[in-house]
Amino acid sequence: MRILIVSGAGGGTSKGSIGKYYHLKDFGESLTKFGVIYKLIRETDYVVGFPTKQLGKYFSSKKKFKDLISEFRPDAVLVDRQSNFGLEIIKTGIPLFVLLRGHYWSEIEFAKDTIHKNKIMQKVVDVRANVAEQVFAGATAILPICKYLSNVVKEYHPTQKTDIFLEGVDSSKWYKKDGMSLQHPCVGLLQDANWWRKTKEMLVLENVLKTMPDIHFYWAGDGQYKDKILDRLGKFDNFHWLGSLSYPDKVREYLSEIDIYAIITGMDTTPLSLKEAQLMEKPVIATNVGGNSEIMKDGETGFLVREGNQEDVIEKISLLLNDKELADKFGKEGCKFIQQEFSLEASAKNFLDIIRPFVKTKN
Repeated sequence: MRILIVSGAGGGTSKGSIGKYYHLKDFGESLTKFGVIYKLIRETDYVVGFPTKQLGKYFSSKKKFKDLISEFRPDAVLVDRQSNFGLEIIKTGIPLFVLLRGHYWSEIEFAKDTIHKNKIMQKVVDVRANVAEQVFAGATAILPICKYLSNVVKEYHPTQKTDIFLEGVDSSKWYKKDGMSLQHPCVGLLQDANWWRKTKEMLVLENVLKTMPDIHFYWAGDGQYKDKILDRLGKFDNFHWLGSLSYPDKVREYLSEIDIYAIITGMDTTPLSLKEAQLMEKPVIATNVGGNSEIMKDGETGFLVREGNQEDVIEKISLLLNDKELADKFGKEGCKFIQQEFSLEASAKNFLDIIRPFVKTKN
């Protein structure tokens, strides 16, 4: 079986963009253990959407796309973004599987209400949304990465085939690595600030920082709402902004050094950083939203906290910092849980079980 994997991350340099491409490569390698031949590409190297300012690249990409398909001859295509590459694949009749990582429809509405308020950009957003809806409707199946997101998809495309994509992590790449020195005790936050619905939840830390002046909080991340967070939290001596860390090396050093990993968010699906922190044997704290509860065990690998509840955050941090035995137990259980439930082998097998009924090859 020949599978084409298409990353929508493009040439991005953010932790998120690099991380997605990095994990898709790991996923592709895991498929080879089942006899699959895969090819991983970046969407923007082969398809340019219209309208575009890059007319020359738009026309040349048409030939590159045709050459790619004729030379690689994929039996199935997995895209991790619902855009123009998917439309082109639908025209070929090759089975198309759309990997959905986030609440796309909320993100579109948010973009129109905040980032792209002028009429021209709103029109661009509408064009892209129209392309996405065609891809969703024409795909062989939509593959959301968690049960929470699967329910969201059913609201918008109730008749479309949907299967959950088990996003695995290579546990061998998450090991203790020296190199970063932080003040202790400390809590690590690893999340970008690109979507205010998610990011604004970090503001509950204002009272947490005030109440726990001896606990250091290290935020690794960046994004357009960074300054809104720093304006409120940066005034505290125990809050430290590290910027965006190179992935995976600096992220590995960071996770090695922190005492507790926390993801304080107003919306998330199944963040890879939450899996990675558990593989590093860190006790975790996560806001009980989206799919967070699906990739950790409340009271066994860490704690879920209520959205907007700073007292809950303070209580759980205090509990873990004051009970090292409990923190160590959570860390070990978390590592075991992710290794057992989210291995790359399990991810590859799950994906192949989903696509086999639609793929013509006998291999």
